Amino acid sequence: MKYVGKKVVVTGGTHGMGLAVVRALLEGGAEVLLTGRDVTPLQGKLPGKAHLLSSDAASLSDIDALGAAAAETLGELDLVFVNVGFATLTPYEVATPEVYDRTFDVNTKGAYFTAQRLAGLVRPGGSFVFTTSVAAEAGIAGMGPYSAAKAAVRSFARTYAAELAPRGIRVNVVSPGYTDTPTMGVTGVPSSVLAAFKATGDEVTPLKRHAAPEEVATAVLFLAFDATFTTGADLPVDGGLGQRLTLPA
Repeated sequence: MKYVGKKVVVTGGTHGMGLAVVRALLEGGAEVLLTGRDVTPLQGKLPGKAHLLSSDAASLSDIDALGAAAAETLGELDLVFVNVGFATLTPYEVATPEVYDRTFDVNTKGAYFTAQRLAGLVRPGGSFVFTTSVAAEAGIAGMGPYSAAKAAVRSFARTYAAELAPRGIRVNVVSPGYTDTPTMGVTGVPSSVLAAFKATGDEVTPLKRHAAPEEVATAVLFLAFDATFTTGADLPVDGGLGQRLTLPA
């Protein structure tokens, strides 16, 4: 089993890409502490050594509690996968300060201070992986605050890579494109709008489909454990969407 003895924290691990990473780690023999705003649906449903903690990524007190739980439950860590995310499809005309603040509190402030709190627990040779998005370098209508928040995560991941390199800790980023999850990564969207959003994703992605969460998980785990001389990097998992590929007419 590939991950026997590995100790991992996964934030945003209750569904989608985060849950795919959690399942792969548990099946490989790792011990995992996963978080989400509501972890009760997963109680008793995961194999192996899984620890569940309800936690709001935007709450600094919850982040501190996560650090304490990780220290008590796991001790030293081999990987922290910072997978928190919040997005809406909100055109600029109707964007509110509340949406803006929530977007940055979860995606940027939450991710930054989670890494700060847990960095001291990561053993030399361990790693961080952050989830950003293809939206960080694209202009996607209705996703202004989200795109900017994820671009900020990409920026400070580079800084964390520089700051943690003396301890032998690597810090990398995975940037998914359209990914087939129940919510498609957006909150509060009617089913008809969500269906149109998904159809658009299939159309504009050069490979003409969405990623499966397991495909993103493969990239995360590659950065986490196999790419041992890679730090500060951004690995797109986007079907070519962010690579400006030109298809034959």
